[in-house]
Amino acid sequence: MKNTYRRRLRERALDQYGYITTRDAVDLGVPAVELRKLCQRGGIEHLAHGLYRFDDIPETQRDQFMEAVLRVGPEAFLAGDAVLALHDLALVNPSRIRVGTPRRARRRLPEFLHVEHREVAPGERTVYEGIPSTTVAQALLDCRGRVMNDRLVDAAREAARSGLLRKSEAKRVFAELAVPT
Repeated sequence: MKNTYRRRLRERALDQYGYITTRDAVDLGVPAVELRKLCQRGGIEHLAHGLYRFDDIPETQRDQFMEAVLRVGPEAFLAGDAVLALHDLALVNPSRIRVGTPRRARRRLPEFLHVEHREVAPGERTVYEGIPSTTVAQALLDCRGRVMNDRLVDAAREAARSGLLRKSEAKRVFAELAVPT
């Protein structure tokens, strides 16, 4: 099979819930102008400046989380209740997806996004299901005061049972939530 621009971009998009950015194109050796051409020919939808989505890649419940991170830009990550929602923890269903970034987000963003300018230590960042995020431990702690403490404790227990929290993280989270272990 021929290794066309479309094929290269689509392979990357399969790992990103159907999304592709101009930065991805450049990384793959595809001129950014080719994305616009492919969009005009059909099969790829232009969503925002530098963000596209392949029409034929099935949507999932995680798509909007990936879209949120990609819209904010490089180094962006899910934070707080968005991380908990990604894992169905603490019975949260935020109306806006919380995304952190150490950079300033200059572009106009849709209403479903809430951007926080913040630094997070490298040890508190990870990738879940291909989506850059803070760790579940950090997300639980970030939600103090926003989510009822009982829900956070239950979520921490569930996360520990399911392997989303290591023992050391669980111990720290329970200590900071003031729960005897």
